[in-house]
Amino acid sequence: MKILCVADHVDSLVYSSSVKERFKDVDLVLGAGDLPISYYEFIISSLNKRLFFVFGNHNLKRYSHFKGKESFTEPTPIVDDGLTNNYGSVYIGGKVAYLKKHDLIIAGLGGSMKYNKGPNQYTEFGMYRMMFRMIPRLLWNKVVHGRYLDILLTHASPRGIHDKKDRCHRGFRAFLWFLKKFKPDYMIHGHIHIYDQTTIKKTRYLDTIILNAYDHIVLDYERK
Repeated sequence: MKILCVADHVDSLVYSSSVKERFKDVDLVLGAGDLPISYYEFIISSLNKRLFFVFGNHNLKRYSHFKGKESFTEPTPIVDDGLTNNYGSVYIGGKVAYLKKHDLIIAGLGGSMKYNKGPNQYTEFGMYRMMFRMIPRLLWNKVVHGRYLDILLTHASPRGIHDKKDRCHRGFRAFLWFLKKFKPDYMIHGHIHIYDQTTIKKTRYLDTIILNAYDHIVLDYERK
């Protein structure tokens, strides 16, 4: 299956009258944060495909709306094709989603490292807390589906992989622990803007391929 992944910047190649032709083979869309909801609405209405997303540390106008409907303190639910979407998209921050149609399991962890008093920022401990709430569902997936998950969707990157030295763009060590324990095929993140085409966007860590989705990438996904 082909997955369109977008993050951080409204890309003129996506936000275009030719989007239907350019991405006609896409089966699913993932948003890795810092994008306006209106951009997601455009993609959904143009491609008529499901879109799952997390919030980053910017473009948080609708953050309280989605957080209010799916609080981080609630038990982590499974998401199937009968879910009622909000604004045409599905927020999976702190959630685990099973897409029956594609037999695909996605988990979402939004936000960035805490660097000021803004919303959706976390310490390492805070990120661990959000991950631990997902563990019962991940264990259930292992029993029922034979695997914990297929794709981890985040905004921030892991510590030491694609990240930067400043506190805002520093990656989470917690993600390294998560990847080691739950072994997703892919981790898709944003947050790290790319201005140099020689910048590394793809890195393997243990069993997981980590991709920076800045602007957009198309992932041709086949489960291992």
